[in-house]
Amino acid sequence: MTIRAYIQDRKDETDRYASREDFRRIFAEDLDGLYQLSFLLTRDPEKAEQCFVSGLEDCVAGNSVFREWAHSWAKRAIVQNAIRELRPRPSLSNSPASAAIFLDIGRRSSGPANHFAIDAVLGLEDYERFVFVLSVLEHYSQHDCALLLGCSVPEVREAHIRALNDLAHSPHMNRSQNHIFVQEKK
Repeated sequence: MTIRAYIQDRKDETDRYASREDFRRIFAEDLDGLYQLSFLLTRDPEKAEQCFVSGLEDCVAGNSVFREWAHSWAKRAIVQNAIRELRPRPSLSNSPASAAIFLDIGRRSSGPANHFAIDAVLGLEDYERFVFVLSVLEHYSQHDCALLLGCSVPEVREAHIRALNDLAHSPHMNRSQNHIFVQEKK
């Protein structure tokens, strides 16, 4: 292999990975979305800003990641910082969560289906809010949620059901004009 071919191979390899500038661009272009994720997790503007900035710093200084994964990696960095900041833990529930809860959130909210009132989401307990945001809004699997939160899949499943039940019965679902749209997973 010639030196020129070796240099070209190394350049092609480095072009596959996200650079510091790629992460800076992602955080700048999706400032609103990434900050909203941070705010929904922390429920506090100062903590949200801190998690956002720490997420950017982690991405810029962190390990190499494929360019196609950079946006997901940025979200994950924010999530991990929010988890470190709040340390959400499963609450001890006296009543077991029912797997057969009827939810008609679309009917109870003032917006179309797949919308959730921000106030209602912010009103959830920390652990249930983290599970809801990660599993419903960010489309993480229950297994991935459990790994990130350091708990079991059944605990995540129960928190998911409690969160949906709390949202379905939240007074904010009927009157809030601020909604989060849940995008269908592609």
